[in-house]
Amino acid sequence: MGGFECDPAEMVRASVRTAERAFAELDACDDVIDKASEAGAEVVDRLRAHLASESTADIAADLEELETVAARVRSTEETRRLLNRVLGREDRDAVTPAAVVRLTADDLPKLPSAYAEPDDYADLLAVAGREEQLRPQLKLVHAERVARVASHLLAVVEQVAAVGFADRRFASESLHEARRSYELWQRCLAERRRDLS
Repeated sequence: MGGFECDPAEMVRASVRTAERAFAELDACDDVIDKASEAGAEVVDRLRAHLASESTADIAADLEELETVAARVRSTEETRRLLNRVLGREDRDAVTPAAVVRLTADDLPKLPSAYAEPDDYADLLAVAGREEQLRPQLKLVHAERVARVASHLLAVVEQVAAVGFADRRFASESLHEARRSYELWQRCLAERRRDLS
């Protein structure tokens, strides 16, 4: 039976050097995740300001930056998985973040309408009068809808940034939901302009 013609002490030293390199590589991967988390937190701060000022172009740029950050983390995924397996730390990859909560237009407060009342619509002056009466309520509901979507968008990005985009599925679903929320937010702004201009 063949064997290594090597000094046992040298084999131990080689194993230690290999483990040190593996841990150094894993530390580098973890550093990417830490930096991604920091970058995500910075984007959240900017998003908060851009949502408040309704700066749609800046929000689109922030979401693009999040995609870039997630791609950097994704590029380390296979290395992290392999090194954790080699080092007997597969359980580190087993932690799965919570599910991504979705928000749809149906989840938002309903807009009041003068046409919701079962009256005869032949009297256009009466309909116009009801619309004017509803205007303050309509303004409040529009503000609530815009604020709710903005809050949801921030929560989704905060949640994925907190875990450094480390879970591929969670990061992908979160970024998809952030995009959907951004589109819903834009739709809410358009509806507000339509109803209140």
